[in-house]
Amino acid sequence: MTTTFPDVSINTERLVLRPYEEADIPAFVEMMNDELVTAWTTVPHPYTRAHAEDWVRRIAPAERTEGRGIVLAVTEFLTQRLVGTVHLYDTDWRVRSTEVAYVTAPWARGEGYATESVLATAQWLFRDRGFERLQLRTAADNTASQQVAQKIGCISEGVLRNAWIARSLTESGEWTDIRTDLILWGLLPEDLDGVADHMAEAGYSSYTDWS
Repeated sequence: MTTTFPDVSINTERLVLRPYEEADIPAFVEMMNDELVTAWTTVPHPYTRAHAEDWVRRIAPAERTEGRGIVLAVTEFLTQRLVGTVHLYDTDWRVRSTEVAYVTAPWARGEGYATESVLATAQWLFRDRGFERLQLRTAADNTASQQVAQKIGCISEGVLRNAWIARSLTESGEWTDIRTDLILWGLLPEDLDGVADHMAEAGYSSYTDWS
């Protein structure tokens, strides 16, 4: 049984999802220092170039080669600039299930890139890799992330109470930890039926191929 994802690129009409490259490091540092990324993720703050270099050169490739998941840089097809990331992790190869996390760069928000990239990843995961479940967790107040889950057809499966530590920026400009609930979302192959057509009607492009 295969226990690693292939070294893959996933294409839509607007985006290319591919492994991280050295050239991505400056934009990745800027993206991970964004206030919303700091608030809703566990990344170090401030996020330094050394952090990014370790991620691109060691941590992200090891996710795939060691069988835990896969990390994909989300880039614009026309400009090749970095606009986000999609990360599959905690992969269970026997159950054929994995979890997804995603980040959108502040300079690319409002374009539907998170929805487009996660939907393309889910389509590839189910249709090409034979997976049976994709799940994700969103903080209770992270409405932007919840909208992505809803748009791609995820079903809300419950609330994990007091299960996450987010960060909030105080009036003095310091970050402080705050506990929050997590909403658990699940996506099965049949949940995607009709989603791509609905997305196309709403102006989003779906995947075109992967290699």
